[in-house]
Amino acid sequence: MSKTIAILVARLIFGAVFVMATSFKFLDMQSTANFISAAGFPFPLFLAWIAAFFELALALALLTGVFFSEASLLAGIYVVFLAFAFHGPGRWGASQAEFGFFIDHFTFLAGLLFAAVHGPGDALVVKAGHARRAA
Repeated sequence: MSKTIAILVARLIFGAVFVMATSFKFLDMQSTANFISAAGFPFPLFLAWIAAFFELALALALLTGVFFSEASLLAGIYVVFLAFAFHGPGRWGASQAEFGFFIDHFTFLAGLLFAAVHGPGDALVVKAGHARRAA
């Protein structure tokens, strides 16, 4: 029972992080685009929309358990990309906090890799269109 609770709490945390990130983007897409542009990427508004929908898909997969391991791996790759693109070594000189933000992404990656290997658990996982409950 405690293993099931821990897995569900972890899934909730993973999902909540991406739900929050998605909601910030949808609530102020232009700010997200400005942040992307400041990092030097072309087509910032387009990339902001892509990021918002990608994060929404990750949140749904992590919360429901659908394609959970695949979503965890994709989220891990995405998190490492974000670490280097927005908080990488080139930004550490301007602010030591950037180094902390950079490192935080790797602790998140560790959890996502663990989740990818161990899966969503048996409780509240959507499979074949039906939610399953632990026996």
